Amino acid sequence: MSTATPHRRNNMTVAEFCAELGIARSTFYDWRAAKKAPRCIKLPNGDIRVRRTDYESWLQSLEDAA
Repeated sequence: MSTATPHRRNNMTVAEFCAELGIARSTFYDWRAAKKAPRCIKLPNGDIRVRRTDYESWLQSLEDAA
């Protein structure tokens, strides 16, 4: 039996980001408009992704500010 952790993708969708934080999608877009969200990647089709490394750095910056 393997005890390896499941592979986590490097880029999170908006839905994954919101689920991880337990926030509404509208909250994410409010934060993004106010420049309080982590850096995002806008794909050619308009979809948004958040790099997991940017997400983790952003979370850490919030911790430091608390």
